[in-house]
Amino acid sequence: MDIFFQQLVNGLTIGAMFALIALGYTMVYGVMKLINFAHGDMVAGSAFVGLTIYTHVMGEAASLPAVIAIFLLTAAVVAFFGIILERAAYRPLRSAPRLSAVVSALGASLIIQNGIMLVWGPRMRIFPELIPQLSWEFDGVIVSLIQFLIMGLSLLLMVALYLFIEKTRMGAAIRAASIDQDAARLMGINVDRIIAVIFIIGASLGAVGGLFIGLYYRGITFNMGWQYGLYAFVAAIMGGIGNIPGAMLGGILLGLFNAFIAGYVSSTWADAFTFILLIVILIVRPTGILGERVAEKV
Repeated sequence: MDIFFQQLVNGLTIGAMFALIALGYTMVYGVMKLINFAHGDMVAGSAFVGLTIYTHVMGEAASLPAVIAIFLLTAAVVAFFGIILERAAYRPLRSAPRLSAVVSALGASLIIQNGIMLVWGPRMRIFPELIPQLSWEFDGVIVSLIQFLIMGLSLLLMVALYLFIEKTRMGAAIRAASIDQDAARLMGINVDRIIAVIFIIGASLGAVGGLFIGLYYRGITFNMGWQYGLYAFVAAIMGGIGNIPGAMLGGILLGLFNAFIAGYVSSTWADAFTFILLIVILIVRPTGILGERVAEKV
């Protein structure tokens, strides 16, 4: 039972990171019906941006205000590049065939990945120890401070995003644009502004996820965005692509599944079992666990 509960904690930690990154995929798809394949590389870039801010801007100060400032500055920088990505790679192709946007997204992914390699180099970088190495033991189950912070802050951000989408005027506009962009324009909604907002939110959440990856695993590489982006993409599909609660649920379930496979089978089989699980879920429920909300046009 100790192994079960320890892997439960580990799975919730990993799943929280997957969920944050998956929200970027599902928000863009929900409005634009486009898979932003560059999102994973933006997440990888956020870890390097955070590392640079720590070493060159904050003066390697590990105080609580410095850590908060690193998160806020990194989210702002990555959100800015998210807007540039949307304007340069996606906005000119909105009226083009869907395949053109997919190719543009893949091209943007390669450009960002190679840009990270050119700026920070191909070697693994070690992320600084910003969070004290504290831990608590409960009947043989160890919960570290970084795990507690990742789970707590991720839950707070996901709840805040859900309330923003469901309770605010901007959230109502985002939901309207996701149903029918032409009808939203007729109602006076600035769809271009809505798309910019979802890229800002998605990139910012991905930036937090990227910093969590650096803080939790410590080693960061220029090409790690492909792996974490793929896991987050799978999580979004499992939960129901285009559905925000579905992305949250899918990320948590995928993190738990990977942790239990690693604990009871082998970590080398985690990827294989992940895609087996995805295939099974899509066979049983093709639209994902919660499914995509699709409006019926009459």
